[in-house]
Amino acid sequence: MAYTKMWTGSPSYLCDIELAHAFHMSRVLGMPLLIEGEPGTGKTELQIQYPKDKNLDIHVYPVGSKSNIEQFVAKFDHVKYLRDSQIEVLNAQREEKGLEKKLSTGGRTTEKLDDYVLMGPAAKAFSSPHSVLLIDEIDKAPREFPNDLLYALSHRKFVMPESGKVIEISPEEMPAIVITSNREQELPTAFKGRCIYHYISFPNPELMREIVLRHFPTMEPALLEKSIQIFYQLRDMGLERAPSTRELLNWLKYVTHFEPEEALKKVAKIDGVGALIKTQSDIQRVYNRIKNKF
Repeated sequence: MAYTKMWTGSPSYLCDIELAHAFHMSRVLGMPLLIEGEPGTGKTELQIQYPKDKNLDIHVYPVGSKSNIEQFVAKFDHVKYLRDSQIEVLNAQREEKGLEKKLSTGGRTTEKLDDYVLMGPAAKAFSSPHSVLLIDEIDKAPREFPNDLLYALSHRKFVMPESGKVIEISPEEMPAIVITSNREQELPTAFKGRCIYHYISFPNPELMREIVLRHFPTMEPALLEKSIQIFYQLRDMGLERAPSTRELLNWLKYVTHFEPEEALKKVAKIDGVGALIKTQSDIQRVYNRIKNKF
């Protein structure tokens, strides 16, 4: 595996100890880490900050409703191959006529099929020892995709379409594989059984203070306490969409552009509410019921 030593974060990222243990276990055992949790809790932050801290390559596959294994691993560009074949025929005809100028295929040749293989994130990750492979929001995928995915990953090698080239990696050089889910749909039991599982619980106020200070280490204590207080009061309102860690950090990024005294006033008035609240009905509730009480 890439690095089997425990990793607990970096100067700019605080990794929850339970998440750190799950990530460590997945790398030691060579199993994908499946991370679930509500949107905005930082499910992708680990796999962004880890390779950044360790200077490793990261390959990302954002899952969608039409995702399939071909997109994830590799596919053959038949259109480009056909076009280049036609260009080669035309060039041969031009040569017969004594014309020196040839049409370009961009350096590709139909005799080398690898030139037409479009490598997806999986093939790229397995070609980069000790890299990180992020499969983001797998719950958006078609039902069959999760099981196809684990079958593809379990062999530690891929055969490139048409060319037959094999991309293979040793257990010692396997990428760290992290899969995220917002639980929009339940994942197959067999799929979960072949992953290390971790659910990111929402941070309590004490942990949230530490997270905020990693991003804003020079924040004034009064501003920190007031923003945390208001943030959790908003979350306790039973809003249609409660603000998440991501929204809090975006809001603070905005208010800290001002001088400390002005920033504190803006926090107290929830200036920039659109960074925290994402529906019109919730914004109206904040204005009508709480704003004047903070």
